[in-house]
Amino acid sequence: MRVGIVAHRRTPTNVALARTHTETRVLAPADALRGLEEGDVALGRLDVSEALDGIEVGLWELARLQGAGVKVLNPPGALVAAHDKLATSRILAGAGIPHPRTVHVTAANAALPFPPPVVVKPRFGSWGRDVVLCETVSELRAVLEHDRNRQWFRAHGALVQELVPPQGHDLRLVVAGCTVVGAIRRVAAPGEWRTNVALGATREPVIAPPPAACGLAVAAARAIEGDLVGVDLLPTPDGDHVVLELNGAVEFTQEYALEPGDVFERALAAILPAAEPATSLA
Repeated sequence: MRVGIVAHRRTPTNVALARTHTETRVLAPADALRGLEEGDVALGRLDVSEALDGIEVGLWELARLQGAGVKVLNPPGALVAAHDKLATSRILAGAGIPHPRTVHVTAANAALPFPPPVVVKPRFGSWGRDVVLCETVSELRAVLEHDRNRQWFRAHGALVQELVPPQGHDLRLVVAGCTVVGAIRRVAAPGEWRTNVALGATREPVIAPPPAACGLAVAAARAIEGDLVGVDLLPTPDGDHVVLELNGAVEFTQEYALEPGDVFERALAAILPAAEPATSLA
């Protein structure tokens, strides 16, 4: 059984996942379509596009692989459900999973069903880019007016999301199959309300994430039918958590490990079918 980590970039996480088994390799979507056959496994790790206007190309190749008898983990539907934040919101709401109220807007003067403070963000977003906190209606209108000329806004509009009062940190859990295999606490940089590492947040190990948080993360991953995903949880003032976002190409490190051993090996072991004799992809 050969395993392809289907991605466009050899990120540290993709390389680490590939190194856990000799029969595993990082493959671009077109290479995966040529190199994998019935009985092999493809793990979809396509990310949001750099322009924030959709998902990287490759969903078609993953669908073709499914049709050819390749077992596709993080299939196209799961990647869309994770990366399209409007789809995420609707799926989580349908599953009864706590999530900030979210509306889709395509004009600066759009009416909202809830008042500020709110967060404006791209429908397909990552790295904390173009995510803005608006305390008043006038601030919201100004941000939307500014955003309407951006490529991602012209393609998909924007999302306006009810603000969960920032606590200065959040919890990112890595879910593989039905198991939480990794966790990290992200602490916002001084003067910053967002907890993205790309914006200066720091990571703190979490050895024993709260069971309720783990259950919430697994439920969210199941709801989108994701096999290996990151789930970002925001703490609430009353001590609970809400699911903010899911990431179908989550980057994680050995810092996330919940127990001794390789977190990448544990992640793949949780989702791969019983291994057959190894076949090199070299």
